[in-house]
Amino acid sequence: MPEPFQRTVLTDIDIPFASLVPFFVKAALAAIPATFVVAPIGRLFRLLFGIGTMDGTMG
Repeated sequence: MPEPFQRTVLTDIDIPFASLVPFFVKAALAAIPATFVVAPIGRLFRLLFGIGTMDGTMG
């Protein structure tokens, strides 16, 4: 018989600022090529479903 779940509450995370800076710089740099991958998918979605057109019609 499996044991019952035990709840855990996280109250504090102590991360030095000097460690966070390189992490966020890397995340910002990684977002640039990710935009080139995700943006065409969004454009295709809008093209297929007619979302975001400025012609005043509903489809």
